[in-house]
Amino acid sequence: MASTMLWLEFRRSAHVSLGSAIRQYISDKYDQHPDMFRNDLEVIDALRRDAVNSQDPHPSAIKKLQAYAAQLVWVSGKFPIDIGVDFTWYPSLGYNTGRPIAHNNLQYELMNVLFNLAALYSQLAVAADRSTAEGVKSAASYFTQAAGVLKHMKTIVLPELRMPNPPDDMDDATLSSLNQLFLAQAQECYWQKAVSDGYKDASVAQLAACVSDLYNLAGEAAMRSDAISSAWIHHVSAKHHHFAAAAQFRAAADCLEKRKYGEEVARLTDALACVKEGLKETRGNYLNKAVVDDLMKLKARLEQDLKRAERDNDKIYLQIVPSKPELAILKRAKLAIDRIPPQIANPHDYLGENAEFGPPLFSKLVPFSVHVAISIYEERRDRLVNANIVAELESMTDSLHSILSSLNLPGSLQALEKPLGLPSTLVQHAEEIRQVDALHRLERGLRDIEKLCASDKMIFEEGKALLAAEEEEDRKLRLKHGTQRWTRPESRADPRHDGGAKLWNQVAEIEGYLASSTSSDAIVREKFVAVKDTLAILAGPDRGIMDYIPNSRKTEIPEPLKPAIGRLRGVYNDVLRLESRRRKRVESLRVRARADDIKEEILAETARLERAYPKTAIVPAHFDDFFTKRLDRLYEAELEMVEKEKADQEKIIADLERANREFESQKRSLGKQGSHEKERERALQKLDAAYYKYKDIVNNLEGARTFYNDLSRIVEGFRIQCRNWVSARRKEAQELEEELSLPSLASLTLNPTNASSHQAPSSYQPAPNQTPSRYAQPHQHQQQPPPPLPQQQNPPVQTQIQQPRPIQVAQSVGNMQTAWSPDMGIRFAGAGGTPGGRQGGEPPQTQNSGTWQPGMGIRFG
Repeated sequence: MASTMLWLEFRRSAHVSLGSAIRQYISDKYDQHPDMFRNDLEVIDALRRDAVNSQDPHPSAIKKLQAYAAQLVWVSGKFPIDIGVDFTWYPSLGYNTGRPIAHNNLQYELMNVLFNLAALYSQLAVAADRSTAEGVKSAASYFTQAAGVLKHMKTIVLPELRMPNPPDDMDDATLSSLNQLFLAQAQECYWQKAVSDGYKDASVAQLAACVSDLYNLAGEAAMRSDAISSAWIHHVSAKHHHFAAAAQFRAAADCLEKRKYGEEVARLTDALACVKEGLKETRGNYLNKAVVDDLMKLKARLEQDLKRAERDNDKIYLQIVPSKPELAILKRAKLAIDRIPPQIANPHDYLGENAEFGPPLFSKLVPFSVHVAISIYEERRDRLVNANIVAELESMTDSLHSILSSLNLPGSLQALEKPLGLPSTLVQHAEEIRQVDALHRLERGLRDIEKLCASDKMIFEEGKALLAAEEEEDRKLRLKHGTQRWTRPESRADPRHDGGAKLWNQVAEIEGYLASSTSSDAIVREKFVAVKDTLAILAGPDRGIMDYIPNSRKTEIPEPLKPAIGRLRGVYNDVLRLESRRRKRVESLRVRARADDIKEEILAETARLERAYPKTAIVPAHFDDFFTKRLDRLYEAELEMVEKEKADQEKIIADLERANREFESQKRSLGKQGSHEKERERALQKLDAAYYKYKDIVNNLEGARTFYNDLSRIVEGFRIQCRNWVSARRKEAQELEEELSLPSLASLTLNPTNASSHQAPSSYQPAPNQTPSRYAQPHQHQQQPPPPLPQQQNPPVQTQIQQPRPIQVAQSVGNMQTAWSPDMGIRFAGAGGTPGGRQGGEPPQTQNSGTWQPGMGIRFG
């Protein structure tokens, strides 16, 4: 009974140490020491070892696979998907089962473990003794659980795999086909139990009709898969027709009981037609002998019953036999439902101190999503502080300095208040310039950003050169093989999440960043050149500054001008106090922002979320409201302060402009200002402006340094992505060239001179890991016709035909002119020769001609 069912073979895996990779990742990326998790690292390796080595169909292996799968789901919330280990697995379906596939992907590991769990359920189902009622129930249960695991893989895990082209036996079409196949086989178990329990024919017919539907759905999905073999497709198609016939057979029996003799004949006729369709799948010897025997037995029974029903109806009942479209469609009774094991659907329920799978591993490790969330918070905090507060305050200060410069302040005041010597404010500015070695500081800063820019460009150009080289290689290969055969996407059109389309878009973005930064650097350099000479004066000794500033005559300030000077000096001092207070607030805010550590609070919030939503993986988006409330609480007062500063500045500027107008008016009314006073005023103003230009350039250089440091991380990541993608593309191109270099099926011929070495193939047993030659097309129901055979007088001896296997390329036969197909006869001609492969002692057969049948062997001579 088991031989009529299909099952999945286990996927095999190469040994890898997941614990070592996790240890290294914790050491590199987290601020917790990996020795804290020594026991967890040992346990995760032991779980993987037990799961990978569970290759026997025994119920004890179920828990091993489920436990490892549950811990993988949990660990996926703690670490990123690309943890840093290439999980290597061998496919169990398809035409490349000997070629391993490796991915640095935790979800890929989970997919393989779940695939093996589904394979285990299917093998346990096939191994069940279906000759007993308990065995049938057990087989049906295992098949529905296998279908449930496959459904979970398709709907839950596959979308998280983040692979545009998943392995052939794990894509949507293959998982859908396998899911429907195991549901069909589970439904077949329920049908078998109904038959053995003596259910009414109408009920059995409804069960059988549903079996046929499920096999049909499995076959349709299999035709879209590159992994389902031709043998399986033929098997599923034969089963579909078999159970369509069985359903009509039981419906006919129900009609006989209800004295619907004409409908009985119609249903038996349709059943016989379905059986004949199923027997067509025997061509090429793809089917298991047990499946063929079932079809043949049903065919014999249907022919017997149809003959009896037609005779009785023609001679006795004389009822009209309806046509097939007139027959009522049979109802369906679907009992097979894909049941996802709760350990797979809700793995968190089975993790805990006293739970089935033990405590969750790395529970004390801060989840990776929390680290991402902390980074997001810090970015939002810095953006709020720097862009919304500091930048606004600095912009207001720059605006204030521009207004002071337009009013010739403080130069106009200093020229009158101190006509000889150096003003105290200017002395302070000069001392600050000397202490920080301003000129050398600016020159060094300009050189630093040039080096940073050059380094970023070099790294970027290296990645871009890799892309360009790969694009040229792909272009040459496309020209060599032709666009119809070279089917992979062009370099700039590769749609994968880390493919060429994304990388070439990054090229344009980074080039934009570099162009913008280069333009900004040029502006900063121009600023420095414009102020360099004046700064050199400020950086020099006081004697040089005094020589630069002409002295005016020491005269008494007129009494009418003193009130105006006093009011202007008072307002200007208010401006200086405003600027000083603002500068201290900015420094204090930056210190507070650097000390803003969210770790403890976010861990508490994480614990709350894990308690409230134990089945939900923590992602950064869960902390949005928490971030918003915290930023409002800490920085709302600073945002309000910015608005108050705007109002204070507007008021003080208005006061400054009014006092300056009065001051200028009084000066004009008292007579023309002397030339020495004007020259001194201009010199003082130029030195004061140079000081503030210096402060502005320092800020520009700090911003440029931060920009290039951030850009270096971007371009380094870009270069790594380029290397990985180009390496993958070159490997992909090599594999594609190897496939294209293989000989086509049409070029394969049979060499009659080597006929004596031909051996009769062994009988075929359909198993999941037995597939046709790689030259066969996986979606074809029929074998490709071989070349025409040379004629021979001796007829072929009866041998069993098996599914086609890989064959060596032979020399073409000169007289081949037409293509052979199984429904054509083969004529043999030629004198003499002993038929190759004839059994010893077998007398030679002579016959002038003969028609070849698919069930007959072929002799070459």
